[in-house]
Amino acid sequence: MGLEKATIHHLSELQNVCIDAYSQTYADHWTHNGLALYLEQEFGSNRLKSDLNDANCHYFFIKKDVETIGFIKINTKSSLEFSELDNCELDKIYLFPKYSGLGFGKTAMTKIIKLMQEKGKTIFFLCVIDSNKNAIAFYERLGFEYHSKTILDILYFKEDLKGMNRMCLKLS
Repeated sequence: MGLEKATIHHLSELQNVCIDAYSQTYADHWTHNGLALYLEQEFGSNRLKSDLNDANCHYFFIKKDVETIGFIKINTKSSLEFSELDNCELDKIYLFPKYSGLGFGKTAMTKIIKLMQEKGKTIFFLCVIDSNKNAIAFYERLGFEYHSKTILDILYFKEDLKGMNRMCLKLS
């Protein structure tokens, strides 16, 4: 299992992986036309181009041999309200469902954590749906701890899924 950094030259492939991996896992979290709106907002060409040209935003393909099985998005300057710390944020990690639970996510996250430590980051944050017990347990096994609660403020996302846990990992 490996990670491959995505660049602007990977735009089309990245867009396909992002849309497919997210949709296959979370399509049922949306009402009305929410999924289509979210996919355009987060993974549309303009957004991905902007992200790929941002020095603080990094996408990585998660690879099994030569096959792309998911992606990770890291912000090395967190958007959360912890800006006084030299921190980073796991914005997204999505695997295709058939690869979930097989250790690929753990291996990818372990590599990302090591990379953030090498970059001198001190705190690694993420947000996870508070009812997603499997994901919370996954992050806890990696050393992340509960920090605080927040609410996901996105139109057409199911109300009962908007509760979010902020979690953090102290990097040393």
